[in-house]
Amino acid sequence: MPTDREKNRFSARAKRYANVGTKVGGVAARMAGQRLMGASGNRAGNALALAAALGGLKGPIMKVAQLLATIPDALPAEYANELMKLQSQAPPMGWAFVKRRMGAELGPGWQSRFRDFGHQPAAAASLGQVHRASALDGSELACKLQYPDMQSAVEADLNQLQMLMSIRKRFDPAIDASEIAVEIGARLREELDYIREAKHVALYRHMLKDEHAIRVPKVWPELSTGRLLTMEWMTGRKLLDHKDASLELRNKLATAMFTAWWFPFSRFGVIHGDPHLGNYSVFDDAKREPAGINLLDYGCIRIFPPSFVGGVVDLYRGLHTGDDALVVHAYETWGFKRLSRELIDALNIWARFIYGPLLDDRVRTIADGVKPSQYGRKEAFRVHQALKKQGPVTVPREFVFMDRAAIGLGAVFLHLNAELNFYKLFNEAIENFSVTQVGERQGKALAEAGL
Repeated sequence: MPTDREKNRFSARAKRYANVGTKVGGVAARMAGQRLMGASGNRAGNALALAAALGGLKGPIMKVAQLLATIPDALPAEYANELMKLQSQAPPMGWAFVKRRMGAELGPGWQSRFRDFGHQPAAAASLGQVHRASALDGSELACKLQYPDMQSAVEADLNQLQMLMSIRKRFDPAIDASEIAVEIGARLREELDYIREAKHVALYRHMLKDEHAIRVPKVWPELSTGRLLTMEWMTGRKLLDHKDASLELRNKLATAMFTAWWFPFSRFGVIHGDPHLGNYSVFDDAKREPAGINLLDYGCIRIFPPSFVGGVVDLYRGLHTGDDALVVHAYETWGFKRLSRELIDALNIWARFIYGPLLDDRVRTIADGVKPSQYGRKEAFRVHQALKKQGPVTVPREFVFMDRAAIGLGAVFLHLNAELNFYKLFNEAIENFSVTQVGERQGKALAEAGL
């Protein structure tokens, strides 16, 4: 017989199914009706309706919506633009509720294990909230506490993700986004496991231990559980607070961001898959001058097979030297199927856009004169037009967060308006590259982190 707790979880999930399904399903039904009546429908109007429906639903579905909005080709542009405006914040837990949750994680005497613990959250997000605290020895801490019953909510919302994917397929069948849903589900389930996130932190501390312009927090394991992660409080200011700083400083911060992303990927096959600007802050040196960046969140970390990293390098080298066979080999390594000449040409449009700054051996901005609001739109339109002629193309699941993170990193460079030789930075990152060495480094780093 199910326990009361199991019954409550089932009830919560059933309620979540009904709530999410009704709101998202209403938009889908509206679109289906337009198709049935032979009407083309109003994509902008439907996008507004979907955003309004999801705007009243907090928690994981909001994170799913935002993930879709930042993954190229996951949704039509009208939908992505509206979903990006949504705030992925659940209503914060009140102090009485926080005390019960902390007691459930650390036991009834939990407050005696801290010198002090902030009653109000310092930050709130879709899966949990962060409280500022201090340890008994005075160390400043950030306590990330997961909202209750998130596992049930996540499973309910992921089942409705297929509804969002069907919306995308109705309007534009050129890209089969089924693997996108699989990948989002895997990463979101991992984000619920704070023990795993603590291991991700250890992994990044290992990979970036010699990079003085990048700081990774220390975890306090004795004050952490599967749903409570206690880390060192990282003092810093918002990255965007420095967008009007000197070019020298903006370039310094952009270089640190480039290293924080490309070094772990090119050497260890690991990327930070959530490029949200709130996941970084700027720390000062002893003279209170900006010195580097803090990496703050480690829930969405993607670990790739070394062969996938090899595909990234092969595609770059193939585009750089005009070696078509190497380009095809890279796409095959990633898992693209039925590669015709026309399909390769279509994929290369986007590849040349993503790799463009890395192929250009000179100091430049990431957009190189293109208005930020137009950055990538022309290329995305050309890719869509080409793919429509080729039939549905399945995006390999491992490609999803790679592409998303690259776009997110580009957005940081756009905001900072940095002027760098991206070609030089990238070639330094892949100097003496070897798939075998990536595998060896990755195995050692994962073992040390307990992954």
